[in-house]
Amino acid sequence: MAGNSFGTLFRFTTWGESHGPAIGVVVDGVPPRIPLAEPDIQHWLDRRRPGQSRYTTQRREPDEVKILSGVFEGQTTGTPIQLLIENVDQRSKDYRNIADRFRPGHADYTYWKKYGTRDYRGGGRASARETASRVAAGGVARKVLGSTISIRGALVQIGPHAINRKGWDWAAVEENPFWCPDRKMALRWAEYLDGVRKAGSSAGAVIEIVASGVPAGLGEPVYDKLDGDLASAMMTINAVKGVEIGAGMAAAALSGEENSDEIRIKDGKPVFLSNNAGGILGGISTGQEIVVRFAVKPTSSIPKPMRTIDSEGHEVEIETHGRHDPCVGIRAVPVGEAMMAVVLADHLLRYRAIGGAV
Repeated sequence: MAGNSFGTLFRFTTWGESHGPAIGVVVDGVPPRIPLAEPDIQHWLDRRRPGQSRYTTQRREPDEVKILSGVFEGQTTGTPIQLLIENVDQRSKDYRNIADRFRPGHADYTYWKKYGTRDYRGGGRASARETASRVAAGGVARKVLGSTISIRGALVQIGPHAINRKGWDWAAVEENPFWCPDRKMALRWAEYLDGVRKAGSSAGAVIEIVASGVPAGLGEPVYDKLDGDLASAMMTINAVKGVEIGAGMAAAALSGEENSDEIRIKDGKPVFLSNNAGGILGGISTGQEIVVRFAVKPTSSIPKPMRTIDSEGHEVEIETHGRHDPCVGIRAVPVGEAMMAVVLADHLLRYRAIGGAV
């Protein structure tokens, strides 16, 4: 299987399956002498961990990370860093009834057509469980970026219910189970998702990731554009079906003068009067906040009878059991933050490689 690695100078490879003994990641390209310990990574894994509210899967995984290589006496050595996360709460028997049937909206059918076999236990390699490895890699990437670059994520829409941006408060994100920056909407989402969950259905979501303190000059101007790599990174997250940078799709409705981010000088430095570009022009960071949004489809695995086919080509019905998120987008917030971190770390190292001053 190809396509398990991401990045150029900062590069990581994830491995493992949802119901295997463990999952993990190998991170390469990390400079030496960067302080790194397991708690630096564990903090971010705890934010993604399942079972923390009734709105996420009740699979109980501690997601305790172990550093197996690449760190000596509390510092990186410049060699590959291998991270291990054991699986401890698998219930493979929940999936036996779908061993030869393909769940609609899932990767079951495409995996089977491509490889002629598939791990039906929780989706195997296609499971959202794989994203824990990305979050671990993101924890390492944040150490490379340092404390001057801040990456924060928030849920801005669940189903048809979007936040009121005038009520945006970053402090609110840590106060509710939805990563919602709008306290009033968080209450509405709770009521909405309770209904979705009781109905045995699921809902989609939109997540926004914002990076502050990013210097101007990161990104390459043609095929390795910073926004192109960010879009690619977010699209690799399970269930993501759309990505936009800055104003994104809404830019199509703006006039040229509305969309252009005009520039003035303040205290001898350039200041942008707006940020429709999302902090990136010509594939290169401007020094403004980098703003990325991505849409996550409703969870495909739901306990309702649905029409499908089996591996013999028969038309059948399927009902998925097991523990699933009524809105998988909730736990995608830390994953989006991690993917932002790994892309920025990669481009920061590239910038330094050509003599960039940052």
